[in-house]
Amino acid sequence: MSPQLQDTLGMFAFLAVELSTLFIGISLLVGMLQRHIPSSKVEALLSASRRRSYFLAAGLGAITPFCSCSTIPMLKGLIRARAGFGPMMVFLFASPLLNPIVVGLLIATFGLTLTAIYVVAAFGVSLGAGWLLQTLGFERYIRSDTGKESVGCGSSDCSAEPAAYTGDGSCCGSTPTTTSSGGCCGSAPATTSNGCCGDSPSAAVAIGKEGKYSGLWREAWSDFVDVLPYLLIGIFIGSVIYGFMPTGLLEEYAGPDNPFAIPIAAVIGVPLYIRASAVIPLAAALMTKGVGAGAVLALIIGSAGASLTELILLRSLFKFRLLVAFVTVVFAMAIIAGYATFLFF
Repeated sequence: MSPQLQDTLGMFAFLAVELSTLFIGISLLVGMLQRHIPSSKVEALLSASRRRSYFLAAGLGAITPFCSCSTIPMLKGLIRARAGFGPMMVFLFASPLLNPIVVGLLIATFGLTLTAIYVVAAFGVSLGAGWLLQTLGFERYIRSDTGKESVGCGSSDCSAEPAAYTGDGSCCGSTPTTTSSGGCCGSAPATTSNGCCGDSPSAAVAIGKEGKYSGLWREAWSDFVDVLPYLLIGIFIGSVIYGFMPTGLLEEYAGPDNPFAIPIAAVIGVPLYIRASAVIPLAAALMTKGVGAGAVLALIIGSAGASLTELILLRSLFKFRLLVAFVTVVFAMAIIAGYATFLFF
């Protein structure tokens, strides 16, 4: 067996065990947190007009282990609930980049310094971009037909526009209005603790009987099985690069002394659909072969923060100008993190 093949197999086995263990462990922790934060309260907090809602949105993104595409269903729910536009965009930017799984993998792979630059850049740009887009009135570029199929609460007219859960224990800021059928908007009367229509009383009963953490391991394992093909593909590619890629070639064109490698890496990363958990081992292998840390970080942010698949999904929710703004923010985030690493790492 050649030395290159030995290095490749050794790196593959090491990364597969380490990253799989981290993924499952952090998924369990995240699942425990999610069981203490009902979705109705999340929507209420993000619909507030206070500055802290932006930080709460970034925090929500940090505890939701979504990839760029799986963030879309949550985003659509926030639109239907009339969550604040700025905080909603902060969540969209932060969720695929700041979740604990990604941060944990970065610490294990690159150490605390590079991870700190990544987190500060992703967190700061997400907050700033969300506030700026809100200030510039980009909410008008959300498609007007988004969320029309949801039912307005607190009104006997079921064709009413959807309203936000306000966080005061009711829909639409008051006790849900019942229709002649005895239910909210024609549904069965709400009997959960917050009294919001659409909630199922059987769900609350089931949680009480089976325990708050029932099914936690099953969910964590299911998430791991879903991401495993992407993770193994990334580990395989990274291991092959580690074992066989000529070091001199990468050092010449994408080495730490080439600042132009950073925007190139960001441009390459944005169109790709690679989960952060898959691109991190790939980026680690590139770094061991001489690629600059700034270019590596730009690649991670570009590929994890946006993808062509996500843009296709967002096109059903956003008009073209907001879509362009989204891509621009992700690209800017990758550039800022890359050059910050180039200067300080």
